[in-house]
Amino acid sequence: MVKTDMRGTGQRANRGWVGVPTFLRSDYCPDPSNIDADIAFFGVPFDEGSPFAGGSRFAPRSLREHSLRFGGSGGFYDVERDCSYLARELSERRIVDLGDVDILPTNVEGSLANVTALVSVILNQDVFPVALGGDHTISYPVARAFEGPLHVVQFDAHLDYAAPNLGMAYTNGQPFRLIHQLEQVTGLTQVGIRSLRTSKQAYDDARSAGSQIVTMSELRLRGPTGVAALVPEGASCYVSVDVDALDIALTPGCVSAEPNGMTYGELRDCFAAVARRNEMVGFDFVEVNPLLDAGTGATSYLGAHLIIELLGILCEQPWWRARVI
Repeated sequence: MVKTDMRGTGQRANRGWVGVPTFLRSDYCPDPSNIDADIAFFGVPFDEGSPFAGGSRFAPRSLREHSLRFGGSGGFYDVERDCSYLARELSERRIVDLGDVDILPTNVEGSLANVTALVSVILNQDVFPVALGGDHTISYPVARAFEGPLHVVQFDAHLDYAAPNLGMAYTNGQPFRLIHQLEQVTGLTQVGIRSLRTSKQAYDDARSAGSQIVTMSELRLRGPTGVAALVPEGASCYVSVDVDALDIALTPGCVSAEPNGMTYGELRDCFAAVARRNEMVGFDFVEVNPLLDAGTGATSYLGAHLIIELLGILCEQPWWRARVI
């Protein structure tokens, strides 16, 4: 990528409103079968599984735009930890953006098949996938692309464990029932669950299938280390983050936001505690709805910030360094 300004100095300010929006200003990789990187972002602009208000299909683009505010080649510096994150990954161009999965309006199964196909191509190259949703339906086609034993960790206000009803098998209320049924999924830990709109039957079904459900009161009793201890140590983990795991006050641009949610720090620290104990093999971030957001794009900015910080934490783990160096 040529980086010059009009004066020919080769230096650019690259302010947050300038440039083609790839995530973190990473290189765009138009050929997913030829990825020269360790991490691949891709968007899944799908919201046909959202029963109340559409708009999360626009989140991948919005998240990318807000990530431009962070995209320097030197990574980012956390003053609290006195640590720079993603410096190697960005300076050595080890992150790419594959663009978006092709979505086929009204053809839900076809769209989800496209998601699984892309993730399979990414995994076959030993590249770490990061999916930008879209509604929470998209976690199922991502997870089913993995072949080895997999423990799934879900940060969410809702259980998303509803039974298929009236022919509706692929909505954002069902993905973790479908994921739990996958042969390669050895366990499911659901963290931050609190919604009054989840039925008792869904809780009974999840628990009877072996799901570990961590409510907000339990999370605060256990703390991040205690939550992470529920995940079998050494298990390969796929992590799904719904923005409504965070409290409703933080997420105006989320149609399913709920009260009594996690603080930003609680979610970050729980993720970090899992990353210290377990190798992560991929993650997704879902349910931002830019059409409902505040004028500043606060939820999209929060989402981009969270993704970047979680990725930075992940890339500092010894198991990640052993994998890429």
